[in-house]
Amino acid sequence: MGLVAEPSAGAIAGALADEHRRSVFAAIQLGSEHVDAVIAATQLTAAQVGKALGKLVDVGIVDGSAGRLRVVATVFQHAAREALARPPITEHDELPEHARKVMNAFVADGRLLSIPSSPGKRLVILDWLAQSFEPGRRYSEAMVNLVLGKRHADTAALRRYMVDEGLLDREAGEYWRSGGTVAG
Repeated sequence: MGLVAEPSAGAIAGALADEHRRSVFAAIQLGSEHVDAVIAATQLTAAQVGKALGKLVDVGIVDGSAGRLRVVATVFQHAAREALARPPITEHDELPEHARKVMNAFVADGRLLSIPSSPGKRLVILDWLAQSFEPGRRYSEAMVNLVLGKRHADTAALRRYMVDEGLLDREAGEYWRSGGTVAG
């Protein structure tokens, strides 16, 4: 029998993203060693338990080869070590240090996690948002909301802050970019 690769942290998270699989995993972790015990503990149907268990075994976080079900704890340790050994991924390496720190704290995967309360940090975020608008182009309020909505749900607050900081101007229901840095 060949060596099976340990699952990554992403594969483990993916396997546990499903509610039924989490329930089955929890039942096994808490001592249910047989399918009947898992069914009783989870109140799921045999088909649901079978499907969930199949995925957990395929990923490698549950083992049933010894006649009883058990969680393979070592895969979690391996995945954690592997994830911690990777260099941190940052989307903002090209920015000056202060801006990079602000962006790394408030932006992940292109989405604004929260609006900073500190005016200096907020200005870094607003400048980043301003780069989503093409200089010289006019935008309706709906279009501004659409552009900002890709980054954060509170488009009204962001729009207001951008106007207050002179990054967007507005007149007669139209907005246009009036400030901010230009991305190279």
